[in-house]
Amino acid sequence: METSAKPSNNHIGRKIGRIREMRGIKQEALASELGVSQQTVSRMEQSESIEDEVLEKIAKVLGVPAEAIKNFNEDAVINIIASTVNNHDQSASVFFYPTFNPIDKIMELVEENKKLYERLLQSEKEKNELLQKSISDR
Repeated sequence: METSAKPSNNHIGRKIGRIREMRGIKQEALASELGVSQQTVSRMEQSESIEDEVLEKIAKVLGVPAEAIKNFNEDAVINIIASTVNNHDQSASVFFYPTFNPIDKIMELVEENKKLYERLLQSEKEKNELLQKSISDR
């Protein structure tokens, strides 16, 4: 008879702990937001089930819906991460598909730059004229 060492997929406390870790939140911070002690959060994360009202509060602090905690599957998250990482170069690929033409944006910047330069040049010309007038008035 073979026993499975794999933990239950319905262990809400473990799901809360993993989501909290993924979000980079410490037990102390979660406890503070919930108005409980760090030990209480630790006990919650060891509990297989949690009252819906408490789960709603935890979900709000973690920034996820309560249903996301209930349906959280770490294996699925690992599979998603594994399928998006290119192991050949040890980095993830990022694809950027702009909804605009980048060359058009560059040309807009060039035109804006020209206008600013022309305004600066006009300002300098006006300063020179004022200086010339000031010198000639003496």
